[in-house]
Amino acid sequence: MPLTAFLAAGSLLAPAAVELPRLPEIRRDPQVTYVDRSGAWLGTRGGRYAPPVDLAKLPAHVPAAFVAIEDRRFYSHGGFDPVGIGRAVAVGIGEGRATQGASTITQQLARNLFLSADRTVERKARELMLAVQLEQAYSKRQILGLYLSRVYFSSGAYGIEAAARRYFNKPAAQLTVKEAAILAGVLKSPTNYNPAERRQQALQRSNLVLDAMVETGAITPAQRARAKAETPRIWTTAPTAPAQYFIDWIDGEVRRLAGTPRQDMVVETTLDLPMEAAAAEAAKAAVAGPGVQGPAQAALVALDGTGRVRVMVGGTDYARGPYNRAASAQRQAGSAWKPFVYLAALEAGWTPDMLVIDEPVQIGAWSPRNYTEAYLGEITLERAVAQSVNTVAARTADEVGRDRVAAAARRLGVASPINTDPAMALGTTLVSPLQMTQAYAAFANGGDRVAPYGIERIRTTGGAVLYQRKPQAPTPVIENPALSDLNRMMRAAVTSGTGTRAAVPGRDIAGKTGTTSDYRDAWFCGYTGGFAACAWMGRDDNAPLGRITGGGPPAELWRTFMTTAVKRIPAQAIPAGRPAPQPPEPEPEPEPVEAASEASAEPLD
Repeated sequence: MPLTAFLAAGSLLAPAAVELPRLPEIRRDPQVTYVDRSGAWLGTRGGRYAPPVDLAKLPAHVPAAFVAIEDRRFYSHGGFDPVGIGRAVAVGIGEGRATQGASTITQQLARNLFLSADRTVERKARELMLAVQLEQAYSKRQILGLYLSRVYFSSGAYGIEAAARRYFNKPAAQLTVKEAAILAGVLKSPTNYNPAERRQQALQRSNLVLDAMVETGAITPAQRARAKAETPRIWTTAPTAPAQYFIDWIDGEVRRLAGTPRQDMVVETTLDLPMEAAAAEAAKAAVAGPGVQGPAQAALVALDGTGRVRVMVGGTDYARGPYNRAASAQRQAGSAWKPFVYLAALEAGWTPDMLVIDEPVQIGAWSPRNYTEAYLGEITLERAVAQSVNTVAARTADEVGRDRVAAAARRLGVASPINTDPAMALGTTLVSPLQMTQAYAAFANGGDRVAPYGIERIRTTGGAVLYQRKPQAPTPVIENPALSDLNRMMRAAVTSGTGTRAAVPGRDIAGKTGTTSDYRDAWFCGYTGGFAACAWMGRDDNAPLGRITGGGPPAELWRTFMTTAVKRIPAQAIPAGRPAPQPPEPEPEPEPVEAASEASAEPLD
C-alpha cells in the first residue's frame, strides 16, 4: 500500500475524532411479535430490528459463516483493517469519492447504527472512528450479535432470525451449514443474491462462503462437501405471508388493549398456522382452476364455536395485495343468505316437510328466476333449500316478512346495512366473509351468537401479562325446533343438493352455496360441530368470474381446507341446540282451609 494513501486515511480520522467525542446511544424501537395458538411465529411488527442475537443460542457455524466471508480477521483487529482502509482511501482520493468498501463487520455495524449510506470519504472516516469506539465499548460477541440482528437480507428481512424464517421457515438456531452460507452470501448484494428471487446466484455465492469457512477453519473439507451436496428448501413466498392479513386485522386492537409499545411484546393469538397454510394453498389452487376468468381472488374465514378466528385468508398474495377481503370486502352473499330467510320461517312455525310450490312468482315489479330456468312444482321446504330454489326463497321471505329475515340476520351478527326490498331474499345485501362466518357459527355451536376475536393474551418478552381475555358467557340467539330443522335442511344441501362437492367423508357437514348475478361472487359457507367456515371467490373489479357457481370451486376450496382442518379439531356432530323454554306450569289452586275454633287456636305470643 502506498504510504501516501495510509497517511491520507489518518488525516481523515483526526477531524472525525473531534466531531465524535463519545459513542452515540444505540437505539431500537420495540417490536411486537405475533404467535399462533400453539406458539408458532407468525410475524413481527413495530421496530425494524430485533434484540441483539445471543450467539450462545446459535450453532457455531452460523456466525462463523459471516465472519469467514465478511471479515475473517474480525477477532484480531481493533475495528478496522488498515490494509483494506488504505486501499479504499487511495482509490477514493484518485476518484474524488469513496468507491471501495473493505469494511469490517464492526464498520458495517457502525454505519448501520449511526450513519447514512452516502459513499463519501468523510463518511468512511466517521464510520472508522465509530468502529474503533464500538470495539472499546463492546466485546466481539456483543458486536457480532448486534450486527446479526440488523443486517438486511432482502425481501423485508432484517436480521438473521427474520431471514431464517423468511427463506427457510425455521428459527436461526436450526440453520444448517448450507443455509447459513446462503444467508451470509446475501450480504454482498441483497438484490443480486436474494435466495427467493435469484436461487442459482445465491447457491453459487454460498459455495464461495463454504470455501472461506474451510480456509478459516470453521468447517472441515468433508463438512463443506456435504453442505455443497445439500439442497435446502428455499421458500419463494414467505411461509407466514397468508397470516399477515390476520395480523393486520388485530394489530390496531393490540394497541388499543396494551397501548403504544414501550418494550418488546408478544401477542398470543387464536390463529392456527397449519390451518391457515392449508386454506391459503387451497385458495391459490381455486383461483387458478379451470373456468375462472380474469384476476380472481379468494378469501376464507374459519371460526370455532366460541368465536376464535382460527383462519383468516384475505387473498391469494399478501405481498402483491394486502387488502383483506376476508374482513373488509363487502360483497353480495347470493343464496348463502337464504338460511336467514328459512330461519325466520322456521321460527314462525314452518317445518322442513311443509309443501311449497316452485313456480313463477311475481312480487311487485320483481319476478325472480331459478338458476336452472326450470320449475319443480310441489316440493318440500327441505328440498327447496337443498336445491337452492329462488322462487320459494323469495315467496317465503315475502310471506314471513322481510323485516323478520333482516332481524334474524342481525341477531346472528350481520352488521352491514340490510336492505328489505324483495330481492333481499336472494342475498343482495353486502356482507363480508367474516360476518357470514360469524352468523354460520351460531348454526354450528348450538345456537349461540359469537363475537369473532383473535387475541388471547398480550405479554412482555419478560413475561408480564398486559392483557388476558376473559371467558364470555354464551348468548343464545336460536332455539329449537328452528335450529334442528335448519341444520337438517342445510345437511341436505350438502348430501343431495347444490353443495355436494363440499362433503367431507366421515364428518357431519351442513352448508349453503351462493352465486350472485352475472357470476360476480361465488360462496360456500358451511359448518360441522363447533366449527364454521366461509369461502368466497370473486374479482376486485367486480367483473364476472366466468360461469363459476358456489357449488363449484368455492365448495371444492372449502372441502380441501376442511379436509385438513377436521384433523385439528375434535370430531363432533352438529349440536341440536337447547330446547325452547317451556311456559311456566300454572300454580295449583290453594286448598281451602277450615277456620280453627277459638278453643283450638294457637296463641299468637
